[in-house]
Amino acid sequence: MSGEFSGLVAVVTGGASGIGQATAVELAARGAAVAVLDVNTDAVTPPLRGYRADVTDRASVEAALASVAADLGGIDILVNNAGVSAVGTVEENADAEWTRVLDINVTGIARVSSAALPYLRASSHAAIVNLSSIAALNGLPQRVLYSATKGAVMAMTFAMATDLVSEGIRVNCVRPGTVATAFVDRMLAGFADPIAERAALDARQATGRMVTPQEVADAIAYLASPRSGSTTGTALDVDGGVTHLRVRK
Repeated sequence: MSGEFSGLVAVVTGGASGIGQATAVELAARGAAVAVLDVNTDAVTPPLRGYRADVTDRASVEAALASVAADLGGIDILVNNAGVSAVGTVEENADAEWTRVLDINVTGIARVSSAALPYLRASSHAAIVNLSSIAALNGLPQRVLYSATKGAVMAMTFAMATDLVSEGIRVNCVRPGTVATAFVDRMLAGFADPIAERAALDARQATGRMVTPQEVADAIAYLASPRSGSTTGTALDVDGGVTHLRVRK
């Protein structure tokens, strides 16, 4: 497996922590040269390379990708991982919050993908993997805004895959369940009883625990791999059974 991505260049947005970091490390372990795009790259260590970029700023994204391509010889794989959470009912998120979260989670993917396409078109193994969520298909409490963005990511994935399949660029997404990351810790901090809320998140998965970042990283690596040449327009659940299992307890 160490040479599976040998000779390929992968870009992971939001790759300085959480799922993105686990993905970047996994791709590097399998032979890829990996560039991490993040607003803060202080935590990025070799063999990963950090490039500062804000997915809400097209100029910074274009500059970062141009630097990656110049430094590493092109771009073959794009993992659109950067995203933020949002908690609240449809009454509770202000217009400004809708604008901010949509800009990062949805338009941000469009910006980065658009900027990466000229480089991906030059690759013989071009692949894009987007981060959706179980929230795209499951009605989760107090996640209206977040769910709207992740449903949009799933729809975008299918549309992008259709538009790009004739150019040899594969586009897929993963739909993780709740993943045990600092991202979730920050979200839990907003609840009156974070410990009880964490227990509820564990219990929601049929497996009885939250998903690990490594499990999501492995799924992303599968979708990005040159070995998956016939896999495009796919949404892969890594959700501990949330979407399809109804376990009796």
